[in-house]
Amino acid sequence: MPNFIDTARITVRSGNGGNGAVAFHREKYVAAGGPDGGDGGQGGDVILKTDRHLSTLMDFRYKRKYVAENGQDGQGKRCTGKDGADLIIKVPVGTVVKDGETGEIICDMSGDEPFVLARGGKGGWGNQHFATPTRQVPRFAKAGLPGVTREVVLELKLLADVGLVGFPNVGKSTLLSVVSKANPKIANYHFTTLYPNLGVVYVEEGTSFVMADIPGIIEGASEGAGLGHDFLRHIDRCRLLIHVVDVSGCEGRDPVEDFETINRELAEYSPQLASRPMIVAANKTDIAFDRTLVDKLKAHVEAKGMTFYEISAAAQKGVRDLVYAAAWALQDLPPITVYEPTFVERPPQVDMSQPLEITHEDDLWIVEGPWLQRLMSNVNFGDYESRNWFDKMLRESGLFQRLEEMGIEDGDTVSMYNLEFEYQR
Repeated sequence: MPNFIDTARITVRSGNGGNGAVAFHREKYVAAGGPDGGDGGQGGDVILKTDRHLSTLMDFRYKRKYVAENGQDGQGKRCTGKDGADLIIKVPVGTVVKDGETGEIICDMSGDEPFVLARGGKGGWGNQHFATPTRQVPRFAKAGLPGVTREVVLELKLLADVGLVGFPNVGKSTLLSVVSKANPKIANYHFTTLYPNLGVVYVEEGTSFVMADIPGIIEGASEGAGLGHDFLRHIDRCRLLIHVVDVSGCEGRDPVEDFETINRELAEYSPQLASRPMIVAANKTDIAFDRTLVDKLKAHVEAKGMTFYEISAAAQKGVRDLVYAAAWALQDLPPITVYEPTFVERPPQVDMSQPLEITHEDDLWIVEGPWLQRLMSNVNFGDYESRNWFDKMLRESGLFQRLEEMGIEDGDTVSMYNLEFEYQR
C-alpha cells in the first residue's frame, strides 16, 4: 500500500490565556506600594503553513490532535506571563481545509501565506488594572480566556495545469515519463499507478506547465468503483484535460465507447470538471492493427469540436506536437483554481442555565462564569453585529435584570474577563 494520503481529519486547539495575578508591591521604605499583579500571557495560535517539500498528508495519519501552548499566569511586580508558543502545522501546497461538521471551506493553502486556524485565548488582567482612588487594594484579577477547539478535514488537491485522464493501462504514466522528468511506475497491467504523479513539462525557454497523472478511471468510478474515484479530486484544479485513449485494439476495446464512458464518469463526479477544455490523445498508434478504430475515434472527437492527436508515448511519436498544443491552449485559459472560503463562524451553542458569579467592589461589578467565558471566546468585539448579538445573549440570560436587582447604577463599570463597559439602562 503506497504511503500516499490525501485526506485527513484532525482536531486542533489553541492555547488558553494565562490568568492575571493578584499581588501588591512590597519594597523596603516604600509605603502602600499598591497593586502590581501582572497580566496573563496570550495563548498560542494554531497556524497552518505550506511546505513545498511535502507531497502527501501522511504525517496526519497517526497524529490527529494538535494543541498549542497555554499562556503563563501573570506574576507580581507587574510581570506579564509569557505568551504560549504558536503551533505551526505544515501541509502540502494545495491542501484545502474544511470545517469538520459542515464541510465548508475554511481556507485553501495554495500560496505561501500562513493561515491562523485557531487563535489563542487572551490573557486575563492582573489587579494592577483595577486600582482607583476609591479602590486602592483590589484583591481580584481576571482569568484568561480559553483557546478554540476546532475539528477540520484536510483535503489535498494537487496543483496541476494539465490532468491526464483515461482507462487503466492506456499509457498515461508512459506519456508523463516521456514529457517530464517524473518517474512513475510503468508496467503492462491495470492499476499500475496507485497514486497521483506530478511532472513539470518544459516546452521551451520560459514556457512550462505541471502535468498530473491519476490512477485509471473505470466505469462506476463516480460511485466509488476502482481507484480513480479516490483521486479524481486531484484534477479538480486542472485547467486542461488530456484524454488518453488506447486505439491499439489489443484488448478488444472500442475507443469511442471508452472515450464516452470516461466522460460520463467525469460528469457524474463533477459537471464543472467535465466541461473543462479537453484534448484527445489516441495512444499506441504504432501497434494499432485496425486503422478504422483510429479514424472512428477521430471523427467522433472532431464532431464534438475537440482537438485530436495521434501519438505513441512509448515510441515518442507525436508527443511534442501534443505538448505544444497543450501549452498553446493554456495561454488562453484562466489560472489554476483557488477555492474561496465558504465557512461562516456560527454562534456557539451555550447553556446559560448555570448562574453567573457576580462580585461587587465599589462601583465595579465583576461577572464571571464558565458559559460566559466560552461565549466571549467566540465573539468578535470589533464587529458591530457580533456585539449586538452578545448584548442580546446577556439580556436573554437575565444578567442585566439580576444586576439591577443587586443595585447597579448607571455609569458603574461592568467587567467580564477581557471586556469592560459602563452600564446604561
